[in-house]
Amino acid sequence: MTPDKVLEQPARVLTQQQREAYFANGYVVAERVIPEDWLARLRDANAAMVERSRALTQSDGAYVLEAGHSAATPRLKRLSSPVDHHPAYWEIASRSPIADAAADVVGPDVKFFHAKLNFKWAAGGQEFQWHQDIQAWPHTNYSPVTIGLYIDDVDAAQGPLMCVRGSHKGRLHSMYDREGKWVLRVPEEEMAKVRPEEIDVLTAPAGSLVLLHCRTVHGSKRNESPRGRPFLLNVYSSADAFAYAGNPLPSRYAGAIVRGKPALWAHHDPEPCEIPPDWTKGYVGPWAHQNRQSTDARPGGY
Repeated sequence: MTPDKVLEQPARVLTQQQREAYFANGYVVAERVIPEDWLARLRDANAAMVERSRALTQSDGAYVLEAGHSAATPRLKRLSSPVDHHPAYWEIASRSPIADAAADVVGPDVKFFHAKLNFKWAAGGQEFQWHQDIQAWPHTNYSPVTIGLYIDDVDAAQGPLMCVRGSHKGRLHSMYDREGKWVLRVPEEEMAKVRPEEIDVLTAPAGSLVLLHCRTVHGSKRNESPRGRPFLLNVYSSADAFAYAGNPLPSRYAGAIVRGKPALWAHHDPEPCEIPPDWTKGYVGPWAHQNRQSTDARPGGY
C-alpha cells in the first residue's frame, strides 16, 4: 500500500499531521501515547530481566552484556526478542496502541516481525553508529516500521535516537565495507555530507512513541547521564511485505498478524535491497559488527 493509500485510511492513534510528517521526514515522535499502567508493567518486566542477567558472565542468544557487567553491578545492553521472555512485552506489542500506531503508517493489515529492548545503561551506555535498518532484514517492500517506546523520560544526555531528516527518500547505503565485512554503518565520507540542521535529536517524555522508517539513517550517542535509557523496539510491516532473508531476531511471534488480516498477495517494491549475511548461522548483535575496524570503507550502494 502506497503512502497516499495509507493516509486515506482512518487514523487510529496518530494525528493526520503526524502521519504526514512520518512519510515526509522518515520518522515522527508521538508523545505520551502509552499510559502509566502499561509503563509500570514494563518497568517491572525490565527489572526481572536485569535480575536474570546477574547470573551471566558473557552474552548469549538473548542477553547482550555491556563491558563491566557483573552479578553485583549488572549492565545489560540488550534483551533480544523480549516478547519470548516475558508476557508483558508481547501484550504491549500486540494489544496496546503501539500496534494501532503501526497501522497508521503501514495500512490496516499489520504483521509483527521482531522486537528488541535496548537498555543503554547509565554512565557510558554505548553509542550506535549511523546506519539504515532494512539492509539487515530486507523485505519485498519498504513498509517496515520500527516503533520505539521510551519507557522513561529521555533527554539529550541519555543518548536518544538521532535521525537524518528525509534520508529515507535517498539512497540505500551498503552496510558492508570494501573488504566485504558486514559493518552496519554508513561510511564516514557519506555522513560528512549531512548538514547538522538535517539531524533531529528525538527526546521525549515517558510513554512516547518514536516511529522510524526502515530506510531512515539513524544512530545514537553514548549515555553520559546517571540515568539508564530503556528503549523497547517493535518492528512491524504491512501484511503484504515478506522477508526474503533470515530474521536476525527470530521469535515464535514472527509473522503474527496483530491488526487486520493476512495478505493473499505479496507487494514487491521495484527498488532492490542489499542482502545481509546468513543470520541462520548465528547473530552476534549490531555492536559487534560496528566495532570492526575498516580502513577502506566503500561508498554506499545497492
